[in-house]
Amino acid sequence: MNRPDQKQELLDRQKEHFNSIAHEYHQARLHKNHQLLKKLIWKHCLKEISLLPKRKYNLLEAMCGFAEGNEIIPKHLGVQIVYCGFDYSDQVVSLLKEQNTDLNIWQADATSWKPEPETYDIILLIGGLHHVPDHAGQVVKSLSKGLRKGGLFINFEPTYGNPVTKKIREIIYNKNKLFDEQTERDFSVKELENLFQSADMECERIRYPGLLAYILYYNPDAFPLLNKGGEWLVRSVFWIDRLFYKNLIGRFFSFATLSIWKK
Repeated sequence: MNRPDQKQELLDRQKEHFNSIAHEYHQARLHKNHQLLKKLIWKHCLKEISLLPKRKYNLLEAMCGFAEGNEIIPKHLGVQIVYCGFDYSDQVVSLLKEQNTDLNIWQADATSWKPEPETYDIILLIGGLHHVPDHAGQVVKSLSKGLRKGGLFINFEPTYGNPVTKKIREIIYNKNKLFDEQTERDFSVKELENLFQSADMECERIRYPGLLAYILYYNPDAFPLLNKGGEWLVRSVFWIDRLFYKNLIGRFFSFATLSIWKK
């Protein structure tokens, strides 16, 4: 466990790093290939999740980045939401408030912020836990307490299923300026499952979308040379990948896991 001063130092480093790349990150992810793949992944992985279409759901997006959840959840679960979100990056929060004056968004540290108990119907966390790897279990437990009974915790996180993919990501984190190897670390799929099981969450669904299309198109800011082709190629690679989204082959090779947990 980090000393309190060391923890704050790492958090400040993480904030400084993301502030420095925020504009580049945001602009790259507006690319049509990334947007299409993201739509295909979420549509496929959230299909047949049964919610009441006429009810409004309280949604908390933790470590919200650019508030993707405000679009993803209504679009792919077909429900109305009351959106709340927080992020540690002051620059991102300021930009979001300028662009979305009606959204309830604030700055907070996920390792210390605690939700009011049983406040939210859905919690969404996209690619956040690997930014706080030493505190991930604490973050999941704390956020889970904010869920109402029967609420859903939806998580999309970088993972590895074998030592080779783990090593590849370690090399990337060390070499690519878009990542910070001192504060970021991915989890094995089993580690990720344990984080939620330790918070007394039940697994509703788990998928492994971090395959070829993810490698080519999900991180265009980090790997612009891989972002080739257009809609036809994105769809074609995705349709092949999806055959492996829920089996052991996908689990073994995937660089990411999308899981849905129920309280």
